[in-house]
Amino acid sequence: MDDTSPPESIDQTKEKKKSRRPANTAFRQQRLKAWQPILTPKTVIPLFFVIGIICAPVGGLLIYASSTVKELRIDYTNCFRDAPTADLALMDDSLVFPSFKTNNTINAMWQRTERVNYTYGTHTVQNLTMCTLQFEIPEEMSPPVLLYYRLENFYQNHRRYVASFFDKQLAGDDVSLADVEASGCDPLASSNSKAFYPCGLIANSVFNDTIMSPVFLNPPTSDGNLTYEMKNTSIAWESDKELYKPRVSTNLDNILPPPNWQIRYPNGTYTTDNPPPNLHDDEHFIVWMRTAGLPTFSKLWGRNDTSAMQIGTYSMEIIDNFRTDQYQGKKSIVITTLSVMGGKNNFLGILWLVVGGFCIALALLFLITNLIKPRKLGDHTYLSWNNAPSSAAAKGKGKASGPTIGMATGRDLS
Repeated sequence: MDDTSPPESIDQTKEKKKSRRPANTAFRQQRLKAWQPILTPKTVIPLFFVIGIICAPVGGLLIYASSTVKELRIDYTNCFRDAPTADLALMDDSLVFPSFKTNNTINAMWQRTERVNYTYGTHTVQNLTMCTLQFEIPEEMSPPVLLYYRLENFYQNHRRYVASFFDKQLAGDDVSLADVEASGCDPLASSNSKAFYPCGLIANSVFNDTIMSPVFLNPPTSDGNLTYEMKNTSIAWESDKELYKPRVSTNLDNILPPPNWQIRYPNGTYTTDNPPPNLHDDEHFIVWMRTAGLPTFSKLWGRNDTSAMQIGTYSMEIIDNFRTDQYQGKKSIVITTLSVMGGKNNFLGILWLVVGGFCIALALLFLITNLIKPRKLGDHTYLSWNNAPSSAAAKGKGKASGPTIGMATGRDLS
C-alpha cells in the first residue's frame, strides 16, 4: 500500500492575488441616496420672498433696538494742548457725539490742569496733566451704565504687535531671562540683563490714562456733589482672567517694568513697597491684552450695574498720559447703556435690511421675467452642445439670427 499522500493541488498552494477593487457596497460604489433639488421658478421665487420677508423685519428690529441705546461720546484728544487752564470753556461741537431720544443738549466743557501730582500705589508722580470734562446728561440712563475709552487709528492687529507677549510669564510661572529673550516679546524682552515684566509690545503700550468716576454736580436729593461710582471689576471675560496669575517668584532683582510703566515706580524699578501688579486682578490690563481687530475700537473701563445715571450736570477728571497725537490718532470717553441686542451698533441691522431687500428685489425680477418670457423646463435645445450655428454664421456673414436647431448628438434624451 502506498503511504505517500497526493501532492496538494496547485489551487491550494497558489496565493490569491490582492484586488484593489472597492467593495460592492452602496457607500464604496457611490450608490447612496441623495437629495437632488431641482431649482425651478416655483421653488426659487418663493424661497427668495421668504428670506426677504424674514430678514427685513429682523433688520428693522435690530435698528430699533440700537436706537434705544443712550450714549455720549466726548473726544478729548487735544485736551492737554487746547483746553484752557483758567476756567472751563465750551468744547467744539465736532468733539461731542450725543445719542439720546429727545434732547441732545450736552453743553460739554473742558479744562486742563498742569503740574498735577498723582499717587500710583505708594509712589507719587509729579508734573502730570489732568483734563476735566463737564457735561450734561439730558435723559436718565438706566443701569447697567458702561464707561469705555475709544481709540482711533491704533492698529492692535499688526502681526508683530499681536505676537509680542509671553504666555508663561503672564501665567505667573518662574521664567528665566533666557526664556523671556527666546519668547515672542522681542524687541521689548529685556534691558540691562533684566527681563521686562510683563514683556512685549502689547503690555508696554497699555492705555495708561486714569479715568475717575463721574461726579454729579447738582443732585436733586443732596446739597453736595455725589460720585457716580464706576467699578473696575467684572469688566474682563472670566476666561481671560484665568490666563493671568500673580508671579510665583518673589525675586524683584531680575525684572524691570516696561519702559512706558517706569514712571509709576520709584527710579523705574520694582520694590517691596511698589511690587509688580497682580495681573489676575488688574482687569484694565486684561481688557487691553485682548487685541482689537480694527484700528478704531472701544474697551471697557468701568461699569455701574446698580443705579441709574440721573439727569443733571457731571464732571469727570482724567489724568492725561496716553498721547494719541504721536501716531495721529484720537481718544474719547464713551458713556452708554445697553439694549436687548447689546450696545449701539446700526451695522448689523442695516446688513439684514440690505440682504432682505436684495432677496425681495431678486424675487420680483425673477417673477416678472417668468411671467413675461417663461421658459419651458427640460428643453434640451438650450444646452450648448445642442445649439447648431445658423447658415449665416456658418458662412461668416455675421451673427446668427433666428431660432436655433437642435442637433442630434447622442447626448439628448429620448
